[in-house]
Amino acid sequence: MKTCKIIILFGLVGISSSCNNTPPPEPYGPIPSERQIAWHEMEFYAFVHFNMNTFTDKEWGFGDESPEMFNPTELDCRQWARVCRDAGIKGIIITAKHHDGFCLWPSKYTEHSVKNSKWKNGEGDVIRELADACIEFGLKMGIYLSPWDRNHEDYGKPEYINYYRNQLTELLTDYGPVFEVWFDGANGGTGYYGGANETRLIDRETYYDWPNTHKLVRELQPDACMFSDAGPDIRWCGNERGWVNATNWSLLRRDEYYPGCPCARQLQTGDEDGTHWVPAEVDVSIRPGWFYHESQDSLVKSLPELLNIYYHSIGRNGSLLLNFPVDHRGLIHENDAEQVLKLAATIQSDLADDRAAGKAVDASNVRGESKKFRATNINDNDPETYWATDDHITTAVVTIDLGKPTEISRFLVQEHIKLGQRVQEFTIEAFVENQWTQIASETTIGYKRILRFPPVTADLIRFTIKKSKACPVISNLEIY
Repeated sequence: MKTCKIIILFGLVGISSSCNNTPPPEPYGPIPSERQIAWHEMEFYAFVHFNMNTFTDKEWGFGDESPEMFNPTELDCRQWARVCRDAGIKGIIITAKHHDGFCLWPSKYTEHSVKNSKWKNGEGDVIRELADACIEFGLKMGIYLSPWDRNHEDYGKPEYINYYRNQLTELLTDYGPVFEVWFDGANGGTGYYGGANETRLIDRETYYDWPNTHKLVRELQPDACMFSDAGPDIRWCGNERGWVNATNWSLLRRDEYYPGCPCARQLQTGDEDGTHWVPAEVDVSIRPGWFYHESQDSLVKSLPELLNIYYHSIGRNGSLLLNFPVDHRGLIHENDAEQVLKLAATIQSDLADDRAAGKAVDASNVRGESKKFRATNINDNDPETYWATDDHITTAVVTIDLGKPTEISRFLVQEHIKLGQRVQEFTIEAFVENQWTQIASETTIGYKRILRFPPVTADLIRFTIKKSKACPVISNLEIY
């Protein structure tokens, strides 16, 4: 342990700065890239499923639909962006092309696009309108481009890969910054395929030559994260019901996975011994279906359902990608907008008054006894500071003095993930009626963990790290 030296010089007594030169912990295991850190900080963003299926009342189109069927009567991307902004949503990912192959932009590589629709007499471009709306309302835009194309005659052949990359190039060069590129795992099967009307199966591991497609994205949009079952930047959470496991590692043995792999159960937890930083994204629709169906207008998820989704995604070290099935008018339906705004108001209320902010904090160990790593870094409202222990200390206790008996029901904690994900087990206790009572026993933390529990009144809260891969580094702790 580093000690501070007392220096006497010309009759003055001072303390050496050596105690403030304690080095920070070394990164442990895989760590996030800058683009992944920016993605983590977004937390909550929207999916918009709006395409040919909106007008055929299907979830998956066959690929033989006429472009003339696409004809929204009141398309307003500004309305989408306004609803999202008001709900605290940070970005929108649009289904630029779904499995049926119809393109929401006037791609020069196919006739199966908006340029041959009735909408705006073929002069419209949904992607352009969304890009402009996102800029106006301070949102980021993402692109979903289905690798499977049930319309294109070359799907399943080597020539299709050039077609796919040409369209990806259009989307990633003509519409400004893109924060995420979404690669679906549904690939191969029956389709129109230019009139062949047959089944075409592909080798999901090799057909798309993913390494070179990823390289293209890196060249065109270096700040964009790429999503698929296997990443490379973000992984699927393993289900479409709105949750990731309570134990959720942002790590993955990435080379063992590929888009469409039979790996849903593993993706719900990640790999504790993962080789790469590949955090989980929770994708779920606000309705039963992904595309709009009038029959589901009364089936929009309730506020309790949406709250469970929020706390089981963002609250479990994941991000939340909430889908809005835009209707045939080209609008987010009133019922959907009403429910997501209720969710936003409730979350804001739940997390409105941090009872731990600025309160006294005591830790069982502080790295090098240095102020740089002191316990109060966890409630100083600065995400770049953190409390850390000495390298050999992997179990530790932090006690927060709330100052007076206080009713609480939420606990939020974050690791400083720039140094890796470390904590394996932790508990929370409340000092109630002169004794410690355990209110939670959990596993991983990661970027953010939010716990809900029945209200308890206490003046002291004890946060105990029971097991950690390396010395813990905790950047933030909040109590509500």
